[in-house]
Amino acid sequence: MDPTDLAFAGVVRQAELIRSGQISSRELVELYLGRIERINPEINAFSAVFSDSALAEADAADARRGEQGPLLGVPIAIKDNIDIAGYVTSQGTGCFDQPARKDAALVQRLRRAGAVILGKTTLPELAIFGFTESKTWGITRNPWNTTRTTGGSSGGSAAAVAAGLVGAAHASDGAGSIRIPAANCGLFGLKPQRDRVPLGPLTEHWHGMSVNGFVTRTVLDTALLLDVATAGEQMATAPPPPERPFAGAAASPPGKLRIAYSSKPIRGIVPPHYTEDVRRAFEETVELLASLGHETTEVKIDFGRTMGNRFIATYLSGIREEEATVPNKERLEPRTRGMARLGKTVVSKKALAKAIGSGREADTARLDRLYDDHDVLVTPVTGEPPVEIGKWEGKGALWTVLGMSRTYPYTPIWNHTGQPAASVPSGFSADGLPIGTMLIGRTGDEATLISLAAQMESERPWAGGRPPIAS
Repeated sequence: MDPTDLAFAGVVRQAELIRSGQISSRELVELYLGRIERINPEINAFSAVFSDSALAEADAADARRGEQGPLLGVPIAIKDNIDIAGYVTSQGTGCFDQPARKDAALVQRLRRAGAVILGKTTLPELAIFGFTESKTWGITRNPWNTTRTTGGSSGGSAAAVAAGLVGAAHASDGAGSIRIPAANCGLFGLKPQRDRVPLGPLTEHWHGMSVNGFVTRTVLDTALLLDVATAGEQMATAPPPPERPFAGAAASPPGKLRIAYSSKPIRGIVPPHYTEDVRRAFEETVELLASLGHETTEVKIDFGRTMGNRFIATYLSGIREEEATVPNKERLEPRTRGMARLGKTVVSKKALAKAIGSGREADTARLDRLYDDHDVLVTPVTGEPPVEIGKWEGKGALWTVLGMSRTYPYTPIWNHTGQPAASVPSGFSADGLPIGTMLIGRTGDEATLISLAAQMESERPWAGGRPPIAS
């Protein structure tokens, strides 16, 4: 296989090639290390590259060829906000000095399935922002246009996959941090249902809003990784689909679905943005769904005052509480400290208790009622294509929150209520920037989203698209 084609083949295909002996894990790792050396300086997707250990893990995987690990020998990148034993988990900041003592639960499961850990990817400080720029790690740039953002906070993971520096990468999502970078970089990104993927050693993050997941080029790649992440030890020797439920869903047509759609942004603190490029991509996606035989219905959704009264309270309180646990606080960026101050001054204990208690229960129940008559809800992911680098540089905490509320009005509510949601590539803006459309499922129903997204991918394949920088 052509080396560039191999770099973009995705983890499912790469695992097949390694199992069949057509390539070795070492060859694949060496290919990616070479691409990282050449391309990463332009986009800054990796905060650390584990060259020596990745090659050693690849050799060990090659020695085990013939075993059943679904990811045996396949390189994976890890967002630098979960632990890898022996390395500092930076959380996008320079505040941490102590290496992790053991792998996070998700890393353990990936290793058990045979994955090779290639390195760590960049994120904004404490995963707070919808762009990947920090004092410690610098600016991460969009491979499609290096003057534009990757989004955040999983911007390094999305940039690495989009540029063909790794086949798939771990990502996390507390307010859109999987879906926004996936949309901005032309990838598939699924935010799983709350509590689907382990956060260990944490029990929760940001009062239950944050989840672990992945960004990939294909739906099947995400489905297999989700199977690995959720099934635990038995996944190391699990047989092929349909015993792997999410991979099985990716291979199964969804049948005729009742699809609700709405382009109305969720009003938060400021009036949201909704550009012509996003409108066109969204309408074309709805037309695609209708052409596939699904019943599509425009709906008006009662979001109430969820964004202002509930999400913002939870988000700012989560930042405040996390900032309180950070060592070497003097190294934090002023804007991060400002975000924590907002959490202290704006959100009372009573408001937080309601936001994550009875308020969340009421909001979830109200939105779940939509699924009495529909199977999937479709909305845009962002209000505009990838914004320019430094759009909020020099802005204080409040102005940054207001700006992000305007640009990213669609994603946060689903972290508050917990339902699964996915970003599906939906074409490009007039000036060649990727745009995504969001699929939101009923509580606990990632399988329908995966099946529908795979059907859309089959009809309009997106995985073959490559940014010019990646050739």
